[in-house]
Parts: sequence; structure tokens; C-alpha cells
Amino acid sequence: MPGERVVVIGAGIGGLVAAALLAARGLDVTVVEAAAGPGGKLRAVPVDGMGIDGGPTVFTMRDVFADVFAECGESLEDHLTTRAAHVLARHAWGDARLDLLADPQAGEDAIGAFAGAAEARGYRAYRAEAKRLHDALDAPFMRRSKIDPIRLGWRMGAAGFRDYCSLRPYTSMWRALGGYFADPRLRQLFGRYATYCGSSPFAAPATLMLIAHVEASGVWLIEGGMHRLATALEALAVRRGARFRYASPVREIVIEHGRAAGVVLASGERIAADRIVCNADPAAIGDGAFGIAASRAVAKVAPRRRSLSAMVWTANARATGFPLVRHNVFFSDDYPSEFAALAAGRLADRPSVYVCAQDRDDAGAAPGGRERVQIPPARERVQIIVNAPPLGDEQGFTPAEIDTCRLRMLSGLSRAGLSLDPGDSAVLTTPSGFDALCPRTGGALYGPASHGWAASFRRQGSRTRIPGLYCAGGSTHPGAGVPMAALSARLAVDCLLADCQHWDRASTSRSARTATPGGISTPPVRTVATG
Repeated sequence: MPGERVVVIGAGIGGLVAAALLAARGLDVTVVEAAAGPGGKLRAVPVDGMGIDGGPTVFTMRDVFADVFAECGESLEDHLTTRAAHVLARHAWGDARLDLLADPQAGEDAIGAFAGAAEARGYRAYRAEAKRLHDALDAPFMRRSKIDPIRLGWRMGAAGFRDYCSLRPYTSMWRALGGYFADPRLRQLFGRYATYCGSSPFAAPATLMLIAHVEASGVWLIEGGMHRLATALEALAVRRGARFRYASPVREIVIEHGRAAGVVLASGERIAADRIVCNADPAAIGDGAFGIAASRAVAKVAPRRRSLSAMVWTANARATGFPLVRHNVFFSDDYPSEFAALAAGRLADRPSVYVCAQDRDDAGAAPGGRERVQIPPARERVQIIVNAPPLGDEQGFTPAEIDTCRLRMLSGLSRAGLSLDPGDSAVLTTPSGFDALCPRTGGALYGPASHGWAASFRRQGSRTRIPGLYCAGGSTHPGAGVPMAALSARLAVDCLLADCQHWDRASTSRSARTATPGGISTPPVRTVATG
């Protein structure tokens, strides 16, 4: 197994983690990436000479990454400076504001002051249910290879049978939240967790309430921004011996004798491989982005099953009138209409808006970081997100539609008292831009949407139908998000290493069977691993 040649397609979080873990095991790892640097969607967008996070902004499940560094013989703390956030996010509905707090009792008190004692009790019950769902599925589902519902029940065992029967897959998240909160604003706040995997709270199963427990267990602020995580993982993989080739898009995954055998770059260069880990959206594989032969490796994803895309502004902005913290959400006053518009392929008339104020901490301060990153005193780095339909592979939004979306976004902020001037240098990424970044996806940011009870079981697993070809990333099991992409990479690595050992044992067995006492070998019978 040491020396086995592995090509990793893509340097997103899934590809970076897979490269580091495989290189640490002694495999010969080459990462090929179409972009000019690491991160994939976890990117830094240059604005006015500064890098602004233009992808995921919330860092949870820190232990997942600490374990990756530890398995590579290093410590996360030596390469990233992180601090636990006390304010998870600030939420606004016009003039009304509510901070969601990391401390359970403080959070309960804040909700009680905001909406009354009954809602505080509902929050306590909701937290308990989110934890129950998370704990029931963490080990048997999120941290193990993809399975069907029946085998999930076997994995959970007799001790988990009660939880298995109450995973709430047939109840929508929005309906379930009504059992905890009478205040529609709190249903909005906790229903928004469905968008963490690009889904609607009106169509996603209540099982996804477990996301709230993940965030309640800890949100961490990374000094220098989220993109630092990508560069730290890249450096880790390099120290373990992995090689990175940027500006090297893959034209074709080579299939020979029914197995993955290498890649052909857009330049025409061929790189041979014994195994391939693809960190692209499996939808791109199925749609033929890596050649017709490879397209049979996965099931195709119909456009109607795609997760949400977004309109994302990265800006060196001037913000006044509202006390921003690191994470801020400004809610629509008509949540059902917002998601109905998105489902119909339109931008919402009154969208919810997320603002990440990258230079502020969770208390709203912009400490020495301002001078350290040389931001002009009156401006600060922000990322602004409005949900959008995943239609980036179609005609795209017109300039008039984009301008209207921008005005509606600013109007939504102003209703809460925030005056925001993005400046002329702001960079907008539309669904068409995300489709260019991740081709054949329409700009869907989270793979397939998590709508309906079976969505999680339909998501692509680590192994594909082609032996030697594996999938990893946020569009693959166990799901969307930065830590889920890392867990996906770990599962792909586990499958790859197990298959290598199976292949080695099969080869040894063949050699033993074909050798005769006279030293004459019978013709060998070729055995192909199942992948």
C-alpha cells in the first residue's frame, strides 16, 4: 500500500483532508486543482488588495480538524489561532434583536426576555431534542459510510431502537418547530438551520434540527478568516509529502479495464493513478464533466433536486447604525414567500440577509485586527449573502434583476437600522459565478437539497460504481458544511485504504494459488475489487 499512486481532484476541504491523511499513510498523493490556490468554495476573494472570506464563515466541530492534524503527527493549535464565540449570531426583525448565545442558560434567559417564559421553556425542550437527534445519528450515520434506512436501524442496535423510531424524518422542520415555539420569529431563527445545507425549512425533515446542536456545541472564530483553514490543511498535506498542481483542470477521468486509472488534464497531460479521490460535486461526474466513461460512476442529480445557490457580495464596506457582530442575520418579514419564490426559480422580493463582519469579534469589537490587516478606518471587510435559486447553468440573472436584488438586500438591512455602503470595489458572485467555480452544478452550493425523508440516503457515498474512484466533499455523504466535508474525506480515505488491503490480499492469494512445485505457474485469474 505505501507508494500507491493517488490523484485527488480538487483542493476543497474534502480534497485537502483526504490528501493530508493519505500522504501521512505513505501513499504517493498528487492534488490537481483548476483554481489558482486551495479552498474550493472556502475561498478568499481579493477586494482592494485584501482577502475577504467569500465562502463558508462558520467554523464548528473543531475536534474533527484537530483529529486530522493529530493523525498527521501535528497539532491544530500550532497552525491556527481560534477562539470560542460567546455570541453565536445576532438576529434582527426590523427593530427587534436577539442574540443566540453559546451558554445555554444565558441563551434561555435572552429568549425569555425577548419572547416570554413559555418560549424560553420551548427553547430548553428544543435544545434537548436537537441533542438527542445529533447523538443518535453522530456515530452510526455521520461518521460511518452511507447506508440505507434498514441497515441504519441495525447499526443503532437495540439500545438505539427508540431513537431510530423517532428520528422525525416524515415531519417538516417548520412544522416541528411549531411544537416548541409559538413566536414565528423563533421559528424563523431555528428554521434557518435548514439553509446550512441549502434547503428550505418547509421541505427539510425535522431530523435536521440536529444542526442546532452542532452550533450550540461551539462556534469558533479563526484569526485571519476561514480561508486560513484551507491554507493550513494544504501546508499540512505538503509536509506529509503531497504535491499540489494548481491551474490544472481535469478534462477526463481515465477508466481502463473497468477501473479508475488516472486523469487527463485540460492541457492534454495524463497522470497515472492507482486510485482517485474526486472532490468535485458528484453531479458533475454524472453529467459527464470528467468524460462519458466516468459518468456511470454515480447517479445523476436532477436540477429540481439541487440545493440553494446564493448572491454573495464581498466588500470593503462602510457600516453604520446597527451594532454588527461577526455573524448577523436580518430576517424577511415573509419567510414562506421567500422560500416559495426560491422554489419557483425566482429571487425573493423581501429576502433574508446574512452579513459576516469579518473584522469584528462576537462582541462587535474590531480590535487591533483593523490595523493589522490595513483596513481604512471607515471601512471593514464583509460578506453579504442572499439565497438564490440554483440556475447558474441557465441564462442567468439580467443586470436589472441583479440591481433589484441589491436594492432589496440594502432595504432589508435598513429596516433593522443598518446603513451599508459596499463601495464600488465590491465583488458579486451570482449562481452563474458559482457554476463557473463548480461546473455542472447550476451554482448549487451544497449538493442535492435535503428535502424529504430519503434525501440523506440518496446522497452519493464514498465509493462509486467504478472501482478505484471515490468521492469526498460537502456534496457527498454525510452532508454539506465544512466539518461534514472533512468527515466525508475521512470516510473516503477509510474506504480507499480498506480496498487497497483487499487488493493486496487478493494479489497474494492469486500468487499462492498459481505457483506449482515445479516452478511453473498456471495462467493467473484477474480479480477486480468491488471499490
